[in-house]
Amino acid sequence: MPRRSSSRLPTVKQLRYFVALVEHQHFAHAAEASFVSQSAFSVAIKELERLLGVNLVDRTNKRVTITATGKEIAVHARLCLQDIEALVDIAGGARKPLTGRLRLGVIPTIAPFMLPRLLPGLRKAYPNLDLYLREDLTDRIYERMMEGELDLILIALPYDFRGVETMTLFHDPFLLACRQGSKLVDPENYSFNRLQAESVLLLEDGHCLRDHALAACRLRSTEKISRFAATSLNTLVQMVDSDLGITYLPEMAVGTSLLRGTRVKTYPMRQQSVYREIGLAWRRGSARHAEFELLGNFIREQH
Repeated sequence: MPRRSSSRLPTVKQLRYFVALVEHQHFAHAAEASFVSQSAFSVAIKELERLLGVNLVDRTNKRVTITATGKEIAVHARLCLQDIEALVDIAGGARKPLTGRLRLGVIPTIAPFMLPRLLPGLRKAYPNLDLYLREDLTDRIYERMMEGELDLILIALPYDFRGVETMTLFHDPFLLACRQGSKLVDPENYSFNRLQAESVLLLEDGHCLRDHALAACRLRSTEKISRFAATSLNTLVQMVDSDLGITYLPEMAVGTSLLRGTRVKTYPMRQQSVYREIGLAWRRGSARHAEFELLGNFIREQH
């Protein structure tokens, strides 16, 4: 196969413009975000399509529709741009770690409890770090990371990842949670086998906290688990506060606004291994892995 001439490779500008188009789904908005006229922007996209020999955008309707091939190319374009940025950083040599832009994804069962405690110290220790946060479910932020939209993610382990490196930070124990004075459970003499049918309330499918609670608390008896699931931790706590059931909350939620103003009390579990692991994950082979490990160590110290 003949070697492709460097003159036939896409330019950084073309890749940036195409990524902007994918993100904004609108030529005018993408051009504005790229600080270029719409006509010059459109010409650059057409040149990229001609260079690659494929249609990246479907122009047959009023909306911008990225083709299947275009979506696949967008993923690689983001990763190429990140590698180029890392190359510039390495060549500069003077850039200190944890400076510049860092895009971090966090799951909803960590973000409201951990970030308020973490961010003030992080800003003080690394004032030149521009941290962009994205809160979403694990599978979604994992997908965004693998597509190059996020640099790393702060999640609960274990999780079935592929193509990533993980760094375990600390254990977050599960606590029994029930309304004060509840007749559904004796918290001082808790036994899962003594619970009434459908008395255990959990988050709905899709939240990794549900899976981790099921595994860590050894919830094997399905008749104990309520058919009604909560869409969020706030909803779950309100259900427990109404004495509709008991649940299991991560220790990091204690002392936060989640339980404030409720009659929900938490109690330690007797088992030694009732916990979830909190960790960082990033794409395998990332040029910034040393920075990510530095961030992980900082989180450990803060915890």
